[in-house]
Amino acid sequence: MLRTLLSAKIHNCTLTGANVNYVGSISIDEILLQKAGILPYEQVQVVNKANGERFITYAITAPAYSGVIELNGAAARLGIIGDRLIIMAYGQFTPEELKNYSPTVVIVDEKNQLVEVRHYDDLLTKV
Repeated sequence: MLRTLLSAKIHNCTLTGANVNYVGSISIDEILLQKAGILPYEQVQVVNKANGERFITYAITAPAYSGVIELNGAAARLGIIGDRLIIMAYGQFTPEELKNYSPTVVIVDEKNQLVEVRHYDDLLTKV
């Protein structure tokens, strides 16, 4: 049996744009995608901390080191510039894969620049 668990998240990033005329998705700085292990066009869940919206879309690549986090298409209506977001990707894992499993957490500053890459188990021991 496969289990669906969090595989990666970009924590507390800042929404930098909203483009309702784009076809759809969320644009994310290429470096943040790479560090999180999220692929272009991969399904992601986005949580807007400012208004409680939760929605599913797919990631597309924004220029590296740009700090871009932009909602596109209909999703652009679910946030305003400056909102803080959590972007999460999930994976399906076998029981064997779960033995050495820990989600990747990408932590950014207020300008969406990489601060550090951690693993959830490390973060939980700090609480």
